[in-house]
Amino acid sequence: MQNRTTRIVLTLFFIGLIAFPLVYKRFVARSNSPAVAANPSTTLARYGFNLTESAKSAGLDFKHTAPILDPKLNHIMEQVASMGAAVSVVDFDRDGWQDLYVVNSGETSKNALYKNLGNGSFKDVAEEVGLASLNSRETGVSTGAVWGDYDNDGFEDVFLYKWGKPELLHNNGGKGFSRVSEQAGLPAWANANAAIWFDYDRDGKLDLFVAGYYAENINLWDLKTTKMMPESFEYANNGGRKYLFHNLGDGKFEEVSEKLGIKSTRWALAAVAADLRGTGYPDLFVANDYAVSELFFNDGGKRFREVGKETGVGYAPKSGMTAAVGDVLNQGQFGIYVTNISEEAVLVQGNNLWMPKVGTSGNAIKYENLASSMGVELGGWSFGAQFGDLNNDGFVDLYVTNGNVSLDKGKSYWYDYSKVAGGNEAIISDAANWPPLNGRSLSGYQQKRVWINDGAGSFKEVAQMVGATDVYDGRSVALADFSNSGKLDVVVANQKAPLLLYKNTVAPDHKWIAFDLEGTTSNRSAIGAQVRLFWNGQQQVQEVSGGSGFCAQNQRRLHFGLGKAAQVDRVEIRWPSGKIQTIQSPAQNQIHKLKES
Repeated sequence: MQNRTTRIVLTLFFIGLIAFPLVYKRFVARSNSPAVAANPSTTLARYGFNLTESAKSAGLDFKHTAPILDPKLNHIMEQVASMGAAVSVVDFDRDGWQDLYVVNSGETSKNALYKNLGNGSFKDVAEEVGLASLNSRETGVSTGAVWGDYDNDGFEDVFLYKWGKPELLHNNGGKGFSRVSEQAGLPAWANANAAIWFDYDRDGKLDLFVAGYYAENINLWDLKTTKMMPESFEYANNGGRKYLFHNLGDGKFEEVSEKLGIKSTRWALAAVAADLRGTGYPDLFVANDYAVSELFFNDGGKRFREVGKETGVGYAPKSGMTAAVGDVLNQGQFGIYVTNISEEAVLVQGNNLWMPKVGTSGNAIKYENLASSMGVELGGWSFGAQFGDLNNDGFVDLYVTNGNVSLDKGKSYWYDYSKVAGGNEAIISDAANWPPLNGRSLSGYQQKRVWINDGAGSFKEVAQMVGATDVYDGRSVALADFSNSGKLDVVVANQKAPLLLYKNTVAPDHKWIAFDLEGTTSNRSAIGAQVRLFWNGQQQVQEVSGGSGFCAQNQRRLHFGLGKAAQVDRVEIRWPSGKIQTIQSPAQNQIHKLKES
């Protein structure tokens, strides 16, 4: 079956390559053409929002740098070292304003923690709090960060995952951070590209899931062998291991992945946790490069069962790069979005939107891919993606960033890349066999995707019209209300390019409501809490997340658009502890700060 699938894929690959030169010229011409100018008044009236790129004016003057790995990889360095730009949102000092942390990947580069000053601008305080100088050849470089209050002291701590030595840094009252990696029991080296916080056993203490990309015994700066690439473009199983760290409550963690049933060594790029079945326990979804996605059902916090094939999400291998969940149809159930690769006339894997099949739920839930029929399939070489109601009309929209390696616009690496894909395991897995890039692009200079949800089962792509016109190699996307004014802004981390902040302007007659939760019996970050909102004859569910998308984390505060609804009927909060809290007729256009009773 595997050989047959491989032959089909490669046949399509080479058919596409026959037509590729002409198509690529069209692509270059299109990417060189001026972006469509967004008319704010027109877009506001037509789509309900518009985006204005404002990073530098807001004080976010940051440009990502890539690492320089072992010289044996020089011929494909831009491709191998094409990840690492990441951003996460946190209120690290509990002043009520959302801050953001941006990681860098150059060996001597510095990460940045931008404190939100509350006046539309930010200040980098990473150096003074101890979160700047964390990248070196000896200890590895950052690939992402996720925030969670693992000791329930009221301040969000940060786990920094790396190609190298992972770090856990404790938040000392919002004034500084201390390394506690050794005390926590973290591995000495892990080439990780994904991590999330979640309380998998609901004991009130946050646990940590970390997913490897390259195998953990590989030092990318000192290769013992060049046989360190995936063994297959479809069923690679020689990647990094998965770690599940159980929080013991005394600053220490116990690694329990294999004991609880997580044994995968696929090439993971993203993970997300959410209660997909209504059991009260968070399930775990992992998007893998060069392989199928994996879905692990959580059996009461005692073990995880891999159910990808039986639920439908693991039936076809692709290049999974993001994992995000959203109540797409306002039916009180989560869909799962996974980004992959699409290149016109060459390779169309298409992104996946896994929606629960009608009539299935609980342990018998099945999924079907509705990305094509709902209009969110073709996103280029897609990386980061997040759900959020960008126009406050009451339905979650989807922001996707893309672009792999942007070098010479007139030259493409796709033909040589396909020759590698068509090789056997011995050829693919050895980096020495990969043809040199020689300055050629591989799906570069791509236009982003902003899909707005019409509420009737389809999305409309509006990126150019609403102002998301950059063509950088996008990686990580996070959504947050940086102005506390009821609108989601978009922050994008780009590979070897500037950080972008798209400030959002929303139609004034579109109302909203937000919930800032704090656990007591549950973990204090309230990660895993579900909020179900009822208004205007419909409902929507959201869950507090400990990380989602590609190397990203949105604000923990949950934001709901309400359209023009006159009022909210009620909100039901199910805390991770299992407690249910109901609030009747909560006020609109307001952030509700709620503590678990």
